[in-house]
Amino acid sequence: MAIKKAIIPAAGLGTRVLPATKAMPKEMLPIVDKPAIQYIVEEAVKSGIEDICIITSRGKSIMEDHFDRTPELESRLLASGKQAMYDEIVDIANLANITYIRQKETKGLGHAVYCAKSFVGNEPFAVLYGDDVIIGDKPVCGQLVQAYEAYGLGCVGIKEVSEEDIKKYSSMKVDALRDNLYKITDMIEKPASKEEIFSLYSILGRCVLPPEIFDILETLPKGAGGEYQLTDAMKILARQKGMVGVDFIGTRYDMGNKLGVLKAIVEVGLQHKEIGEDFKEYLTEFVKTL
Repeated sequence: MAIKKAIIPAAGLGTRVLPATKAMPKEMLPIVDKPAIQYIVEEAVKSGIEDICIITSRGKSIMEDHFDRTPELESRLLASGKQAMYDEIVDIANLANITYIRQKETKGLGHAVYCAKSFVGNEPFAVLYGDDVIIGDKPVCGQLVQAYEAYGLGCVGIKEVSEEDIKKYSSMKVDALRDNLYKITDMIEKPASKEEIFSLYSILGRCVLPPEIFDILETLPKGAGGEYQLTDAMKILARQKGMVGVDFIGTRYDMGNKLGVLKAIVEVGLQHKEIGEDFKEYLTEFVKTL
């Protein structure tokens, strides 16, 4: 079955990037001239996704406004002869069919995904974490979709991280399949000790899951941090059927982290078609003063 639906959990408070996120969702933090959430939506669309459900919370309606039409702005742009900018603004509203569901209480990623059960129905779907912008020539979501179609198993985007970072994320028990693909038979969220670490491979921002995950989420107990962890549900799936880990191609930026935000701005800015060369020249001169 072709994967046409995606969930973007974007209900978190963004406490690691305060005070910027006091009044603005971290998903709306700009990377040069586009908010983070737009990069994620564009990745989904490039992967063949047509219907997207963004999980939001109180104070995040600005995301809905961003993907809506703006008649007054559009009229002003046309009157000023700025056709290219007008086209770009209108295209944002036409990227995909986007719906919004509020997660009334932040009970964890597993709960956020479960909120979209009726949206997904009985078909496989993608999950693109709202914290993670991943830039590359080939969309990571699309890489996972291809793996799902090849193996018929739930898939996760994985990367090796440091032993220090693995304790903040998750750890996968992996066996090589082929190329950059791995069979996953177990996993753990936020391993508390070295003995609990299966490998240094961790899930970073992307999943493609079968609809059976909702049956697991429905009876899932609270996990790390007293929240319903999606990793705990995927662990059950991995133990029952196995999952596929895709060591994805692309550069990930953690938009819930101040340094991650700065890295995204600098690295994407250097490739920007309008300002890239000027920015590179500025940086070259600036680093001489350090």
